[in-house]
Amino acid sequence: MILSVDNGSRYTDRLLDYLCTLNVNFETQQPPKVDTDKLHVYSSFILSGRRSNNNHTNRINSQIIHFAITHNRPLLGICYGAEMLALTMGGTIRRMQQPVYGDIQVQVTQNNPLCMHDISVFESHSYEISTIPPPLTSVGSSATCHNEIIRYGDTMVFGVQFHPEMSPDGLSLIEQFLVVEQF
Repeated sequence: MILSVDNGSRYTDRLLDYLCTLNVNFETQQPPKVDTDKLHVYSSFILSGRRSNNNHTNRINSQIIHFAITHNRPLLGICYGAEMLALTMGGTIRRMQQPVYGDIQVQVTQNNPLCMHDISVFESHSYEISTIPPPLTSVGSSATCHNEIIRYGDTMVFGVQFHPEMSPDGLSLIEQFLVVEQF
């Protein structure tokens, strides 16, 4: 079963609706309800975007990221979830000069199991991942963000700066995550 963590993004309902249409076995919880002592019951994790910063939410998401990496469980961090992946591993984020909102092209810069070619996706954020330490690598970039897609080594732990739940190419990326997650 997948744990989809609802961090308060305005787009989370689209993500959950899509998971329902795919008949995916998932559970959704908000950070105050996540019991980090029971993460072992989940096969993988999806961390949504967020609306506001909250230390408790940050701590829960970071614990989930550590668990996924330590126990080799697939994880997909979306927007804030990707930023938390970078921060948890020792990277940095920064406020952008201007918020990014709308459709953008992401160039895939390294082979990866989520997307094999450039994709058109939807962005809505005012922070960006600015540095990533090894073993995180950037596998996709755009004109607005150098680290659009990040990956932890050669695992199935990924972060995407954009909102894949909001575009056809992004939905394909989610679907590919779910397909690969099952193996």
